[in-house]
Amino acid sequence: MKLESYSPYSGVEQGCFIEGESGLLYPGVRIENISYPLTISSVQGAVCSCLANRDKPVRYYSEQPDPELLHWWAEQYDFEIIRKLPEKGELFSPLKAPSEIPSVSDALEELLAYAVTIHSDFPVSALILTSEGYVGGVNVEVPSWSLGLCAERVAIARTIAHNFSDLHEISICAPKSEFSSPCGACRQVLSEFMPDSVVELYHGDSSLSRHNVRHLLPYSIITQALKKK
Repeated sequence: MKLESYSPYSGVEQGCFIEGESGLLYPGVRIENISYPLTISSVQGAVCSCLANRDKPVRYYSEQPDPELLHWWAEQYDFEIIRKLPEKGELFSPLKAPSEIPSVSDALEELLAYAVTIHSDFPVSALILTSEGYVGGVNVEVPSWSLGLCAERVAIARTIAHNFSDLHEISICAPKSEFSSPCGACRQVLSEFMPDSVVELYHGDSSLSRHNVRHLLPYSIITQALKKK
């Protein structure tokens, strides 16, 4: 599998695989954002994808320069750093065909059991419809609060790392919230990858509302000046 970063601002290529205790390989790539601090590093995306599958990271593989905070992640989860690509292993697939999902609401509810909520006990699930099928994600909290990823960003990270295309729609469920809604950081990331897409919000009172990503983040930053010449 070719690891292709989304790095239009820096041009930095960054990709890795995290091997889980299960033996599955979780790809991660650098995913930049026009709001630079929201950039997802390759190791962050791969570890969070692993944890969101109830798996435990045991090895990191990459031939590229180290991503930000690699050694922090390795220390937290006690995984081995191997500076080459894996020679074998089964690739984790987050993809489900539409025929495998009888209803979006049921799929979101099933995903909630995978949420990693070591700080909040507030599970959230997200499901992105791509041209290849559905890609799910859940919120993953890690020891450092600021390095965890929301469900929407785990789903985005998986979608980009697996080279899935055309993000048509995202559905989000937060059953403990009176009104499900993406946080500001997720709205910024969604606007980077699916600005004209529909957002379905499944609320705690069992109601549903539909919105456009652009409407969730009016007057978002748009500029070519940040790109390196």
